[in-house]
Amino acid sequence: MVFQKMLLLVMALLGTQIFVIIAAFALLAFHSIGVDSSVIIIEMSRLAGTPMLLSLPLFIFAGTLLSDSNAPRRMLNISQVLLGWMPGGLAVIALLICALFTAFTGASGVTIFALGGILFPSLLKDNYPEKFSLGLVTTTGSLGLLFPPSLPLIIYGVISETRIDQLFLAGILPGILMLVLLAGYSIYKGRHVRNREFAFSGPDIKKALREAAWEIPLPFIILGGIYGGIFVVGEAAAVTALYVLIVEVFIYRDIRLNQLAPIMVRSMTLFGGILVVLAASMASTNYLIDQEIPAQLFELIRQYVHNKYAFLLMLNIFLLIVGTMLDIFSALVLIVPLIVPIAQLYGVDLVHLGIIFLTNLQIGYCTPPVGINLFLASYRFNRPVTKLYSASLPFLALLLITLAIITYFPLLSLYLVKLWGS
Repeated sequence: MVFQKMLLLVMALLGTQIFVIIAAFALLAFHSIGVDSSVIIIEMSRLAGTPMLLSLPLFIFAGTLLSDSNAPRRMLNISQVLLGWMPGGLAVIALLICALFTAFTGASGVTIFALGGILFPSLLKDNYPEKFSLGLVTTTGSLGLLFPPSLPLIIYGVISETRIDQLFLAGILPGILMLVLLAGYSIYKGRHVRNREFAFSGPDIKKALREAAWEIPLPFIILGGIYGGIFVVGEAAAVTALYVLIVEVFIYRDIRLNQLAPIMVRSMTLFGGILVVLAASMASTNYLIDQEIPAQLFELIRQYVHNKYAFLLMLNIFLLIVGTMLDIFSALVLIVPLIVPIAQLYGVDLVHLGIIFLTNLQIGYCTPPVGINLFLASYRFNRPVTKLYSASLPFLALLLITLAIITYFPLLSLYLVKLWGS
């Protein structure tokens, strides 16, 4: 078994894809205890029939269509019409657009590359300091992971066997709190900025509303449909995918028919990778449970951590480190199966745990020195990564304050669940 562990380590150091390493671990682990390796295929078959998992490829497809269309430009135009007049208005607009866009695409890197080229030059043109603008676009690239229909929320729900509609509800108030704190800071920083005058007339407002008229209802269709009892999450995903397809291809015509096949291939390739990782991870989890690894970890932790609040503090530190080193999908499938049983033994609500988990990973994306958003922004804006470190620190401090509130005031996450989640 030592040789096998060394082999996995070498594979990781050579840059082998994470799903290959996870699958190899599962195969070797089951082989070591004499269990047939077909359990991974069985697990994959079981996952493929999970109703909640069926929503993933549809939401991924819808998000890819939106990212390849002119939706970001239309969102920016209408936001400028509505909020461009206020101090720090463009900065607040950037926050809202990034949050909405990331909620649908589920990946901060896509947000930085799709919106950064629009927002960063606009902020500089409005006389915002370059350091502030870099920090804003870099850290807000991962905002929105708590808002439905966030793909990481769905994956967490599948792995932890938690209701996804409750997770969607639980992320709303923490996500809003995050936006409010960052927006307050942006308004404070923008009060002395001599920005362009946004003197929009009635015709300008009508034009911007008319341009985005088909995309504005999308969040309301999803949330209203699910919590109005019209359809479940899987049906909401189908409605979303069909609606976005019709709007972007046949109404706005941003995407040509001959572009659909490559977009579908990209979307399903991403979903296929997620499915393989999930299957291998769930099979590995079964092995760990059979070997009573979570129980052993709990006994070890309990020697030093005696209450839920100390456990949550330790968990936050651990997850922040994980968030800087792993992409969010890999972190979910690797860490959630280990953390969930331990958190339950400490009395942590699994819905609350999911929001804590994703908030940490979201912050980890922009945490120096190795947060992935810092390197993506450095590449996208052609700035040294050390400059991104200092630019992101004020925003990072606000996000950490939000994390502390989310962690130790569980009612913020669970209030809407208790109100409507049944």
